[in-house]
Amino acid sequence: MRATSPDPVAQFLSPSVTASKIARIRRLASDANPRIRESAALSYHAPDEVYAVLAKDPVASVRACVAKNEHTPCDILRELASDPDETVRAWVAINYFVPADAMERLAEDESATVRGLVAWKAQLAETPEAVSVYSFGARLPAAAMRAGSTRASPAMSL
Repeated sequence: MRATSPDPVAQFLSPSVTASKIARIRRLASDANPRIRESAALSYHAPDEVYAVLAKDPVASVRACVAKNEHTPCDILRELASDPDETVRAWVAINYFVPADAMERLAEDESATVRGLVAWKAQLAETPEAVSVYSFGARLPAAAMRAGSTRASPAMSL
């Protein structure tokens, strides 16, 4: 029987990362199906070289998954900040760990959507209670992203 912990989350911890798990992520990253490669790109346990390869994937949705992954190395996020695909750049803009120099470049982006997301994120940094909400997974609504809105919610205006 499993020992109980006063912390309810402790009952649902993931198994430890093993060499076989890393090997499986590498296989997923080289799969012919882009949806499978997206899964590898979203993994928190992929080796840096896997993120680097997937950041150059011909399919934009795979690169977008690398851009949104908070475990993607900063140098790769810098590269993705210049990606030809607007959606990839938008995901870089809202990645919590994107380097400041990449954010400065994205603030001047040709896309109003990307610039709006940079402004939205900057406003979050100025609002302590908004930062805690953002760091726990809050995201700008998809409809707002599509419309190029800079408003995350009626309560948060820029």
